[in-house]
Amino acid sequence: MADDAQPDGSTSSQSQSQSQSQTPSQRPDTVACLTVEHETRYDYASPVEMAHHIACLRPLSDEAQQLRMFEMSVSPQPAQHSVRRDAFGNSRAYFALNAPHACLVVKARSEVEIRPRYLGLDPARSLHAAHVREQLTYRAQAAFEAASEFAYASPYVPLHDELRAYALESMRPSRPVAEGAIELMQRIHRDFRYAPASTDISTPIIEVFERREGVCQDFAHLMLGCLRACGLAARYVSGYLLTQPPPGQPRLQGADASHAWVSVWCPGLGSARAGDWLDLDPTNDCLPALHHIRVGHGRDFGDVTPLRGVIRGGGEHTLTVRVTTLPVSDPEIAAG
Repeated sequence: MADDAQPDGSTSSQSQSQSQSQTPSQRPDTVACLTVEHETRYDYASPVEMAHHIACLRPLSDEAQQLRMFEMSVSPQPAQHSVRRDAFGNSRAYFALNAPHACLVVKARSEVEIRPRYLGLDPARSLHAAHVREQLTYRAQAAFEAASEFAYASPYVPLHDELRAYALESMRPSRPVAEGAIELMQRIHRDFRYAPASTDISTPIIEVFERREGVCQDFAHLMLGCLRACGLAARYVSGYLLTQPPPGQPRLQGADASHAWVSVWCPGLGSARAGDWLDLDPTNDCLPALHHIRVGHGRDFGDVTPLRGVIRGGGEHTLTVRVTTLPVSDPEIAAG
């Protein structure tokens, strides 16, 4: 009998020092270098006879983020292992174990170099929401717009009239879509309470909306639901966030977590390092800058789950996740 292994879905990072949702003002040559150690451990009540897993742990490389080093280890040693790109351009590692094992440990270590993603950003330059929606509307014989893949409902982000009504206060048809999206992010941050362990991966976004609390994964899904209900395109971004410990306290190893935010399609924005996609973090009310590490993007959490799989045997299991994000060099910390 095959059982779905509970995915490693620890997405609950919130910065200790909340940023304000202003356009980042770093110099173009500003560079931060961060490392991430991500360890996932499954302990099974009885041996797993066979397992197939998919990991999405390798950070992306683009104009604003360069992966300098990545290594991943699996214990016990897998019988098969391969790496490939998915439909969204994310790196996925596939591995299979066909010998009995009572424990699975997956460790990933990354080092990334990050530059400011948005330079001289002017949200008013983006097209009005009505024009963006028009570009995303399907027409026979019209050229395919790749962003339209992120404009519809997905398994974790169904469309709800309640979310559309909430979003329209910010996403008026005649308003530049980037301006409206930034305001929507601010409202979600203001109206919803960050409450660790208040939800899990199965909590519907309409329940999060009604309860007005959740974690970063919930707020990302909620914002996606709001934007897509208005006919706009937005994708789920999975990654990490460098957080600062409270004053006078040491940085703890393994105390961080995966993080999640959204990226909104804003034609006309024309950022040199991000194109027409605008990243927004509703959990921390900010435009991701030097402390956000992008690992993957997709329609929702299901497309970029850090680790998931199918196993035979195992019975009950215990999942332990440890994430540590550290600065190698960080001009913001040095300046602070």
